[in-house]
Amino acid sequence: MTYDVIHDCSLCGICGGCAYGACTYEEQLRDKDAQMRKLMEEAQCSTDIYEGILGSPLIFAYRNKMEFSFGDSSKNGPLTLGLHKKKSFYDIVDTDCCLITHEDFNVIQRLTRSYFDELGLTFMDKRSHLGYLRHLLVRRGVNSQEILIDLVTTSQPLIPVMGHRLINDKVLYDQEAWLRGEIKASSAVNIYDEDQTLEAWKDLLLKASEDGHIEGRICSIMHTVNDRPADAIINEGSTVLYGSDHIKEQLCGLDFKITPFSFFQTNTRSAELIYDKAISYIGDELKSDAVCFDLFSGTGTITQIAAPHVKRAVGVEIVPEAVESARDNAAANGLDNCEFICGDVFEVLKGLDEKPDAVILDPPRDGVSPKALDIICSYRVPELVYISCKPQSFFRDLAILRERGYEPARMCAVDQFPWTRNTELIVKLSLKGDE
Repeated sequence: MTYDVIHDCSLCGICGGCAYGACTYEEQLRDKDAQMRKLMEEAQCSTDIYEGILGSPLIFAYRNKMEFSFGDSSKNGPLTLGLHKKKSFYDIVDTDCCLITHEDFNVIQRLTRSYFDELGLTFMDKRSHLGYLRHLLVRRGVNSQEILIDLVTTSQPLIPVMGHRLINDKVLYDQEAWLRGEIKASSAVNIYDEDQTLEAWKDLLLKASEDGHIEGRICSIMHTVNDRPADAIINEGSTVLYGSDHIKEQLCGLDFKITPFSFFQTNTRSAELIYDKAISYIGDELKSDAVCFDLFSGTGTITQIAAPHVKRAVGVEIVPEAVESARDNAAANGLDNCEFICGDVFEVLKGLDEKPDAVILDPPRDGVSPKALDIICSYRVPELVYISCKPQSFFRDLAILRERGYEPARMCAVDQFPWTRNTELIVKLSLKGDE
């Protein structure tokens, strides 16, 4: 692969997504590699165990998921749909020219924004919590090319802007009056029929696909309601408008069903590097009579990759939907030695009598709780593998792991998110005296 390409997105430095601009990918890898070495030095880890950083097989159009927000780029400005402006909580930048997603994402984003802007529908204001539009979630399989589109809105009435967006305050007043029951649908307050509005949006997307403007295959169009004030996508009820509630993607030779809210690694091709490295690190412990624990298992990706090598593979995950998907995926892949347990890792491990022969950790960005680490270390397995999407969290947890007798034996970084500052770290830890 040629790494001497430059990220020349016109929004670099404005959008809060990518951080590396006007530099080559090779320069970015060197910078990330230097960051890993600095963290190792601060943690007093020998660089002799460090195997360097692996570049992403795809450096553009690599993301298989995006969560776009509705908003405006300045107060009372036109409707925007994209990502937050750098260092801004309120301002949203149109990002329909994004280089780290497939062009299908950009087409879907432009069509959706244009459609709702023409209708004059408002986004949910972060201060008043009034408005209809919230997010657009898009998933596209890199290998399968299947597409899932999910529009996230409030359950509020579809009241359009009257005239020009500069009188947005008047619209908010009308919504407040509507919600209080002081005014009814009339010539003064136009309220769209939600079913008809969503049906027309769905038809617009399918027509674009039929006409060849969307390269992938749309398999799912959904509508999700979220009335929570937090600026996050929370499922309070979803409806399938077209197709099914999931898409499928292939990873490491296995098939995975992915719903809107399933955890699945965002960079499919790079994830294969991560999992291959993780399995190679713990390979000596994956024996035909072994039990492997995959903690923070998400949709059970690692669990299923390890399953052919062991007697039993047990995944533990707190998100019920992810656990359900993991069970379905394992069944579809013909793996009958997988078990998936739903619950907090600490609480689940506390109630298990079974002890594993191998443990793989893939926690969220904040790492593993000290209580859970205590139980994990009490198993005294010869080797642990820790996959960290925030290396700083791993090196914090390393202090506890060392107290319990574990020391890093091998490390490798993987650039899971080209052009951003995030780097994935895979670490093999050996129990002292058991190497």
